[in-house]
Amino acid sequence: MAGTRAGAIARAERCFDEGTYLERLRALVAVPTESQLPDSEPALRRYCTETLPALMRDMAFDQVVLDNPKQGRGPVFVATRIEDPSLPTVLVYGHGDVVRGLKGKWSDGMDPWEVTVRGDKWYGRGTVDNKGQHLIAIEALRAVMAERGGRLGFNAKVLVETGEEQGSPGLRGLLQAEKDRLAADVFIGLDGPRQTTFMPEIKLGARGGVAFDLLVRLRDHAHHSGHWGGVLTDPGLVLAHALASITDRQGRILVEGWTPAAIPPAVKRAIGELVFEDIPGLPQGDANWGEPGLTKAEKIFGWTSVIVLAQITGHPDAPTNAVQGEARARLQVRHCADVPGDSIVPALRRHLDAKGFPEVEIIPVMERDMFGASRTDPDDPWVGMVAGSMARTTNRAPNIVPNSSGSNPSDMFLEELGTPVIWIPNSYAGCNQHGPDEHALAPLLREGLGLLAGVWWDIGEGRVPAKR
Repeated sequence: MAGTRAGAIARAERCFDEGTYLERLRALVAVPTESQLPDSEPALRRYCTETLPALMRDMAFDQVVLDNPKQGRGPVFVATRIEDPSLPTVLVYGHGDVVRGLKGKWSDGMDPWEVTVRGDKWYGRGTVDNKGQHLIAIEALRAVMAERGGRLGFNAKVLVETGEEQGSPGLRGLLQAEKDRLAADVFIGLDGPRQTTFMPEIKLGARGGVAFDLLVRLRDHAHHSGHWGGVLTDPGLVLAHALASITDRQGRILVEGWTPAAIPPAVKRAIGELVFEDIPGLPQGDANWGEPGLTKAEKIFGWTSVIVLAQITGHPDAPTNAVQGEARARLQVRHCADVPGDSIVPALRRHLDAKGFPEVEIIPVMERDMFGASRTDPDDPWVGMVAGSMARTTNRAPNIVPNSSGSNPSDMFLEELGTPVIWIPNSYAGCNQHGPDEHALAPLLREGLGLLAGVWWDIGEGRVPAKR
């Protein structure tokens, strides 16, 4: 029996309706894969060597666990099924690590390592970021295989890393070393929230992030303000003026080279077609802040932003009557693929020198690997194929977001493997990811299973672009 597309989607949805998906999600969430903790490596390894292999044991995938090139960092799980080298190959991405569980801070004593079901909300660390989402991809693969009598109709490689919440340390090196093993025609990942709860979505990359400190260090010690105030240069005021030169009063960036010359036409068109949903409890944008003439969506998905993460002079908890010796601020710049990340700091150095602030030091932050900017062309044929499949399943065209406003490792896959990168998020803006009470919306999980089953079915039917 050849099976049908509708049959594959129905199988994926039954996995949800009959409780199988929830049972398997509980097993994933139960592993405390907090990659931000220094002793997290055993749990990350257990997720790759025990939890995921048990989940996929009956799916006839060849499984391997690859050590991270960076010592002390979590491994990478790879499951491969090659049905015919001439068929298209899909690289499916997820990350098994989570942020700190914050046990004791969840509402009503909920345990972050258990899935608590309350109506349509399923609470637990990793329910959306990212265990619940890569489980969708795997269960949809299982449904298509069952409907096709044990075949997918394409080649699949499932990659689950365990360091995304730390900036994916070592992942680029692993992709370079394992380029043949991980070669694919397209990357499809499941992560992040979508713009609405009522329509599907595709994202095509991410804005990059660059963080650095601005430091004004004028002397080793503070000095009595009565004796030296008005005589010694105040580093706090110098830093304040330097910061004020970076944007104007309305937040428009003034550093030459930090913003794109223009938003590319295909990107501008895609942004203009986006549909948004107001989520109760989330802030509204300030209409007069940022680059004038741009819409809120263009500011988020097509432009550069800069914020001050922290700023300090002296001892705010116990101020002393003294002219301080130094002042420091940490800034973060988010930029699209049209602005090279390695140009941010040199451009700022030129700007500060030109504005008369040679004493302001720029110290790049190296506490974690920052993600680079990336973007698959919205006109790429694979984007059209996936969008068309999602539209057939839901009878509605998806939002196509040129790049995520947050960070992800898209740039590594684009640059090292040369594959178009497509993300299919299945969460929403109010999911509390990274905080207490992280939760998934059950209807979005169920919808995601059907959407991915439809995408996998269509790829297996050969509805794909010609090989590059």
